[in-house]
Amino acid sequence: MRMRKKPWVDSLLQNPPSFVLGDVLSLSGKTHAHYDIVHLEIGSGKGDYWIQMSQIYPKDLWIGIEKEMNVAAVAIKKASEAIKDNQLFLIGDAQNYLEQFSDHDIDIIHLNFSDPWPKKRTHKRRLSASTFIDQYKRILSEEGQIIMKTDNKDLFEYSMVQFSQSGFVLEEMSVDFRREQQEDAISEYEARFMSLNQPIYRCIWRKKHRG
Repeated sequence: MRMRKKPWVDSLLQNPPSFVLGDVLSLSGKTHAHYDIVHLEIGSGKGDYWIQMSQIYPKDLWIGIEKEMNVAAVAIKKASEAIKDNQLFLIGDAQNYLEQFSDHDIDIIHLNFSDPWPKKRTHKRRLSASTFIDQYKRILSEEGQIIMKTDNKDLFEYSMVQFSQSGFVLEEMSVDFRREQQEDAISEYEARFMSLNQPIYRCIWRKKHRG
C-alpha cells in the first residue's frame, strides 16, 4: 500500500535541505575525505534507522536511499529537525545511484526490511539479487560488509544463497535477532514486529576474509 501524499511534500522537495543530493557524482571518490567509515542504507523508508545510526555513530558518514518520494519526504523532514553533518540522502531508484559510485566508495551496506518481491518472476528486483550484488562488490571497500535484516523467511533464505554464491563470507547470522546493546537502531517498522514477538532474521556478510 502506497502512503497517502502529505500536503507539504511538494514544497519540501522543491527546495530540499542541503543534505539531500541530486546525484552522487560529486561525492564519488571523496567519501573517505572526512570519515573513516562510510555507510549506505538502501531503502531507508521513513528514515528511522538512518537517522538513529548517524546519531549513534557521529564519526561515520551515513548515506540513505529511498525511491518512494512521499516516504523519502518523511525521512527528510525528520532529519531536518535534528540535522547532523554526517547525513546524506538520495531520492530515487538505488540501481541508478549504485552505478554512480566509484569503486570502493562504501564500507558497509545496510539492507533493512527490503521489499521481498514474493513472486518468482520478480525475484530479480530483490536487493539481494545477483545484479545488485555485483554492484555491491564493486562499490564496497576491500573488506566491506553487507548487513541485512528482514522479517521475511523466504527472502532471507534466498539472500543467504545469493551472497554465498557471490563469494561473500558469512560473519554472523541470527534467525531471531534481538539486540542487547544499542549498537543497532530499531525502526518503527521493526519495533512493530518485535512487539508481536515475530522473528527477525539478520546476517552480516564480508566481501573477503580478514587477514
